[in-house]
Amino acid sequence: MQDVNDMLFFAEIVDHGGFAAAGRALGVPKSRLSRRIAELEAGLGVRLLQRTTRKLALTDLGERYYRHCVAVRDEANAAREDIEALQAEPRGVVRVSCPTTLAQFSVGPFLPEYLSRYPLVRVQMIITNRAMDVIEDGIDIALRVRPTPQDSATLIVKQLGASPGMLVASQSLLLRQGTPSNPDELGWLDTLAMNATDGRAAWTLYGPDNASFDIVHQPRLVADDMQVLREAALGGIGAVILPSFMVYEDVRAGRLLQVLPDWAPQPGLVHAVYASRRGLLPAVRTFLDFLGEKLPVQYQTCREIESQPF
Repeated sequence: MQDVNDMLFFAEIVDHGGFAAAGRALGVPKSRLSRRIAELEAGLGVRLLQRTTRKLALTDLGERYYRHCVAVRDEANAAREDIEALQAEPRGVVRVSCPTTLAQFSVGPFLPEYLSRYPLVRVQMIITNRAMDVIEDGIDIALRVRPTPQDSATLIVKQLGASPGMLVASQSLLLRQGTPSNPDELGWLDTLAMNATDGRAAWTLYGPDNASFDIVHQPRLVADDMQVLREAALGGIGAVILPSFMVYEDVRAGRLLQVLPDWAPQPGLVHAVYASRRGLLPAVRTFLDFLGEKLPVQYQTCREIESQPF
């Protein structure tokens, strides 16, 4: 088996431009480094470095091998940093951006427990529906809810749970306009929506046996704030699709009823986006771990309520 230390030595020699400089940086005699690299080349059966009296140059194979050595070194350093971070007491400021509804109904209620658990940590939460730039805006963690997680070559994405949605209406609305027994009958109901084009909105519901149903409707109220839509639904103005975590207490208390329990919109994937695994501060790590502990339990509770008959 190849000695990983030789790979680390090789990367340092290339980075420092020679055996002597690398030896001084590592505290290893130049003669030992030279011998180890010679043994490394012999073991691989290739020449990695072109040696002259004035400088070292990488061969083509040496260039490719160097990239692998750097990756191994970075992973080793990251592992050491992870251990050191886990041993350190979390402290400092965690800057978090979070969509409004997620903050009000999902993340916000858990914050007192987190802050009590980690008394040296302070949280600065920017509550906005704008997708903030993690790097440019100086955000440690950006929380997002999307049908699919963000795909990025430079950012790390941690999925925190699948938040189910629910089609709900007040009992007064259903008594007045009728309770649909299948998706074709949804046209009976007045509706509410987050957005509409030329006064028309569209929903897609998924049901048994992977069936789907598209409905185009004219909402009585269009508002880009879910709390406004929830209040309108409670007031009997129309049926609406909202995240389950926002309305499950209303459903549990009978203030809202689930319409077509076997049919639901595509769940939103709640995920955290952050800049890098390397150098992740203990406070940031604990906040991510805490959300990973709490949110899936909340969303599972929502799914259990969805399955209950009303």
